[in-house]
Amino acid sequence: MNDKIRVLFLCTGNSCRSQMAEGLCTSLMGDIFESYSAGIVKHGLNPFAVKAMLETGIDISGHFSKTVDEMEEKDFDYVVTVCDNAYETCPYFPAKTGIIHRGFDGPPRLARNTAAEEEALEHYRRVRDEIREFIRELPAALTN
Repeated sequence: MNDKIRVLFLCTGNSCRSQMAEGLCTSLMGDIFESYSAGIVKHGLNPFAVKAMLETGIDISGHFSKTVDEMEEKDFDYVVTVCDNAYETCPYFPAKTGIIHRGFDGPPRLARNTAAEEEALEHYRRVRDEIREFIRELPAALTN
């Protein structure tokens, strides 16, 4: 029997923030959490998110964008919405599923007007690092 806490990271397009959260949670807290990610819609895996994660030694290039409806597994202990849109349009989950909202800035939106790849990556790195800190604090947040 699996005693891990099953957590879904939910975002608008499952292209960036939720993907990074899944990768970070698996890497940093895989002994505690079984992590997944999905979107309200799917936008495809963001290549800058993949690059920012690779810089930390975490390879999410094998991930793919999916919606909650496309997921085989839907029995989660917690759903963490990582953007305001996902929180506001969060689909129904059984009452036993805890919903946690922690919105992060959208790197694609922040990087939209950047001129160089390195400048764009700075936005992804900042959000990645903020998500990493949130993941590190997640076990304590669930017990409070």
